[in-house]
Amino acid sequence: MVDLDFFFDPGCPWAWITSRWVSEVRKQRNYEVSWKFISLAMVNDDRGYAEGSERYQLMHKANLAALRVASVARALAGNDGVDKFYTAIGTTVHVEKNRENFDTDPHAFLSSVLERHSLPIAWADAFDDETHTPIIRYETDMALSRTGKDVGTPILTFHPGAINEGSFFGPVISKSPRGTEAVKLWDAIETIATTSGMAELKRSLRAAPDFT
Repeated sequence: MVDLDFFFDPGCPWAWITSRWVSEVRKQRNYEVSWKFISLAMVNDDRGYAEGSERYQLMHKANLAALRVASVARALAGNDGVDKFYTAIGTTVHVEKNRENFDTDPHAFLSSVLERHSLPIAWADAFDDETHTPIIRYETDMALSRTGKDVGTPILTFHPGAINEGSFFGPVISKSPRGTEAVKLWDAIETIATTSGMAELKRSLRAAPDFT
């Protein structure tokens, strides 16, 4: 049984940092993570974009193109393919801070990402393949059905399908912990997520993202 469902939008820096924490814990605890999709473009289309947010709309549209590539990666290479693609694009966009042409020519950008990370370049052809869009919509709706709609990314579900299943938006962390600190945070969040009656733990103050 999968230990965690991790719903991500590849352009979200907070989801990326949290995913690196999850990957660190997975190495130590040998947990099984299912990488799933949530589209900020779909979430914000449903809510309605604020006036003057055209730049965010373009970014979210590009991220949706990347999620279609992640979907074809899953179809052809399984969950491991999604993991490798998310690592590739996350490293490019967040660590290397390279989004050149991502918004204007996503096919060229995604082809370059795949080539540099030794993944099949043909996956990039799915960037505008609408057959993958219903899958992304389904998983976006699934994520929000588990947490409620007034949230962002990432969304985590601990023990999906089990009696102690629990989902939360977050944790939103500015830097991914390593070693024993990563496991301590995991145990704490897992306890909170799976505690009956626990609804929300939140503060608005946060440090800038640290991708080191």
